[in-house]
Amino acid sequence: MAEAIFNRLAAGRYTATSAGSQPSERVNMTVAEAMQEIGYDISKNVPKKLTDAMGMEADLAVTMGCGDLCPVVAADMRDWALDDPAGKSPLEVRKIRDEIFRLVKGLVAELDGYGGKLPKA
Repeated sequence: MAEAIFNRLAAGRYTATSAGSQPSERVNMTVAEAMQEIGYDISKNVPKKLTDAMGMEADLAVTMGCGDLCPVVAADMRDWALDDPAGKSPLEVRKIRDEIFRLVKGLVAELDGYGGKLPKA
């Protein structure tokens, strides 16, 4: 969800790539349906495994509630404490989607405010 929202809101100014430490084989259809409701078709996306190269190339890594399983990457990191949508009802997935949208919108605005490069923490 975050990758699709970020890339549309960033409109080419920045690029997001979504990956997980234990990705599913396919996109969660409840998530795909929730995203379709707001005009995003992610149904054909393929979940990707986070690689060391991805971590080394990133300027910022945003994790989503991974707790002790968060990957170690060279990039600055932020954790957004979000529920995993797996097994959630459509209503719960919509709430997660809406929170991701709010957080991503704020991140894009923050990047714009810093000229695309966040200051080191």
